[in-house]
Amino acid sequence: MLELYGHPFSSYTWKALIALYETDTPFEFRMLDADHPDNGAAFATHWPVGKFPLLVDDGVPIMESSIIVEHVAPDLIPADRNAAREARMLDRVFDNHVMNMMQQVVFDALRPEGERGTARVRAVCATALDTVYSWLDARLAGRTWAAGDDFTLADCAGAPSLFYADWVHPIPDPCPTLRAYRARVLARPSVARCVDEARPYRPFFPLGAPDRD
Repeated sequence: MLELYGHPFSSYTWKALIALYETDTPFEFRMLDADHPDNGAAFATHWPVGKFPLLVDDGVPIMESSIIVEHVAPDLIPADRNAAREARMLDRVFDNHVMNMMQQVVFDALRPEGERGTARVRAVCATALDTVYSWLDARLAGRTWAAGDDFTLADCAGAPSLFYADWVHPIPDPCPTLRAYRARVLARPSVARCVDEARPYRPFFPLGAPDRD
């Protein structure tokens, strides 16, 4: 049995869960929170760096969400070399340029009030997100899913990154393709399941979760 350590509100945990749900792969979820200290202790023995999600397969720890997706759902990587490159490239774009920018604003909000750089951080991240939103809007034109006609690794990354980024800095009206993609990917059953499982934890969002999605 596979074991996945993470939290239902974690964007990177979503990324792994989406792949597991897409493939109907049996696994045991190991909740990481104060109510499950034994899971936290076991997690620390496997991965002292402390970043989750973490997959344990027959005692072997597998770190990093993209690697977890490829491990549990190899079919989410296209067989064609060029298509595989596009999926992997968009996976990194979503993680590094959407998810990371969103998280900078969230992390800033979690700092003590006197240590926040709210206006500066938000301005920098808003500019970065507007830039990548525009690029993605053009890149995804004519596609059903992020990398083409098939649901891939790129969508496992795109769903959680755009879900939360749109809360922090909404995708603007001049990006209709990206807005439509976000709505479409959030309606996919594997993603909708993650959204629903995370609903009880929305009060944790430091900026205040919007009354939508």
